[in-house]
Amino acid sequence: MSKHLQRDLEHIERELLALSAQVEEMIALACNALTEQRLDIAVQVIDGDQRVDEHEVLIEEECLKILALHQPVAVDLRRTTAVLKINNDLERIGDLAVNIAERAEQMRTYPTFPIPDKLLEMAEEARSMLADSLDSFVRLDVHAARGVCRRDDAVDLLNAEVISELREHMHRDGNQIEPALYLFSASRHIERIADLATNIAEDVIYLVEGEIARHRHDRMVNVAKN
Repeated sequence: MSKHLQRDLEHIERELLALSAQVEEMIALACNALTEQRLDIAVQVIDGDQRVDEHEVLIEEECLKILALHQPVAVDLRRTTAVLKINNDLERIGDLAVNIAERAEQMRTYPTFPIPDKLLEMAEEARSMLADSLDSFVRLDVHAARGVCRRDDAVDLLNAEVISELREHMHRDGNQIEPALYLFSASRHIERIADLATNIAEDVIYLVEGEIARHRHDRMVNVAKN
């Protein structure tokens, strides 16, 4: 590997980690806005979306320059493509944080509606999965990346429990339908963040081992069932 290629790869990886820090903060703020009914925090998250979008475009452009100028192969090509994929997933997670913040704005009309404890638990787990997936990227730790992938099922289960609780509220009181739907939407967005954190962990496995791990877990589950 040339010194110029090494320098450029290290640069895009630093930029990717800076973007991940932005996105992790957006998730934490969006969930705080939802639980504390803080309009100012929700607005802060929504206003931060443009910065994330601009950062994502910058990283993509730098990756494309590396592909064009250096024509990397083997592990260097995997490093570049992994950054491209993770970059895109982080931008999508930023969008989901904005969606949660928008649900927080809508929930301010219903200050007495109880937010399910499982929703808060799910939000913390999704945020933790994202942090751990990026940590596995920094350390090139396949074991940690696989651990993140295994945690996705637990988030799916929490999401199902949240939805069940919200449906009970809707059945008991027709006036509760609208706020329940807002939280239903927020829960789905949080569940999707966990899915994207899993994607990032799978990209780390690809980077280190050259194995495309995406959908492998589902195939293993189906084999076990049969």
